[in-house]
Amino acid sequence: MKKLFAIFLCIFIPLSLCAEEGGAFDMDEYLYGHVRDAYDWHITTINGHHISIPLPVIVISKQGNGFHCFSSKHLEEGEEYAGFHIAGDSSTFAHKIVETAPDGSEIRPWDFSITKNVFGMIINCSLLLLLILGAARWYRRHDAREEAPTGLAGLVEMLVTMVEDDIIKDCVGEDYKRYSPYLLTAFFFIFINNLMGIVPFFPGGANITGNIAVTLVLALFTFFTVNIFGNKHYWKDILWPEVPTWLKVPLPLMPLIEIIGMFTKPFSLMVRLFANILAGHFMILGVVAVVFLTAELGTALNAGLSVVAVILGVFMDCLELLVAFIQAYVFTMLSAVFIGLSRQHPETE
Repeated sequence: MKKLFAIFLCIFIPLSLCAEEGGAFDMDEYLYGHVRDAYDWHITTINGHHISIPLPVIVISKQGNGFHCFSSKHLEEGEEYAGFHIAGDSSTFAHKIVETAPDGSEIRPWDFSITKNVFGMIINCSLLLLLILGAARWYRRHDAREEAPTGLAGLVEMLVTMVEDDIIKDCVGEDYKRYSPYLLTAFFFIFINNLMGIVPFFPGGANITGNIAVTLVLALFTFFTVNIFGNKHYWKDILWPEVPTWLKVPLPLMPLIEIIGMFTKPFSLMVRLFANILAGHFMILGVVAVVFLTAELGTALNAGLSVVAVILGVFMDCLELLVAFIQAYVFTMLSAVFIGLSRQHPETE
C-alpha cells in the first residue's frame, strides 16, 4: 500500500507544476489531454517548458507532395513543418496532422505516425514478450513434472491455466485447443495494457485499451474467428433457424435478426472494453483534479480535500487493478462463448 501511495503521488508532481504556471485550471484539457492520443509523449511541464518525448511522424501527402518522415518536435503548438501542422480544437480533424489545400481547407494525409498509443503498445507488447519468454526459459531448464514453477514462471502458469481451464475449455468445447493461442493472446494483451494504463508515469499512462480503435480491432479478430471457423450448424441457425416458417418466408424476419446479431456481438465487445477503461481513467483523473479545483478556496479547505483526494485516489487505483483483470477476463470469456456457439453440433445442444 505504501508503494501504491507513493506511485499515486507521482501524479501530482507534473500536474501541480502545470497548475502553478497556467493560472486557471482547464478541466477539459486536463481530462481529454490525458486520455487522447498524441504525436509526442508529454512527461511534465517545468517553468513553462514542456518536457516530452518526440515521436516519429510518418505521413504521405494527398496533394502529391510525397512521403514525409520527421520528428514530432517540429510540430509545436501552432507551428507548421513541410506543409503539415496539427489541427486546432475547432477543426474537424482536431489534434490530428493535416495539410493545407490551395483553397485554405484542411486535408488529412495518409497518417502512419508512431503516436503515443502506438509507442505505448510497442512497449507493453515488448514487456509482455519478455515476461512470456522468461517463463518459457524456466520450463526449458526445469522438469515441470518434478518441480513446481516459482516466481514469474509460476505467475504466468497460474494465469494461463486459469484462462485455459476456466474459460476456453468450458466455453469453446472439445476443439478448444485450436482457439487457445488467440484467446490467451487476447487476454494477456488486454491485461498488460490495462495495467500499464494505470501507471501514472512513463512508460505507463498510455490510454490504449481506452481507445476505441484498439478495441475495434480486437472485436474484429473475434468476429472473423467466429464467422470464418463457424460450422454449418452455426450458419443454418442464422440463415434458416428452427422457428415457424412464417417467420422466415416470405419476409426473412428471424434470419435478419440473426444476421444483425452477428454484428452486435463484436460491437458489444468493443464498447464494453472501451467504455469501462476510459471511464476508469476519467474517474481517477477527476479525483486528482479536486486538488487543483479547490486551490483558490483557501489553504485549509484545499489541504483537507487534497488528503481526501489522495486517499480516494489510492482506493480508485486499487479498484482499477481489479477492473484491469476483470475486463481482460470478460473479453476473453465472451469471445470464447461466441466461438463455442459457432462450433456447436445438434447432438450436443
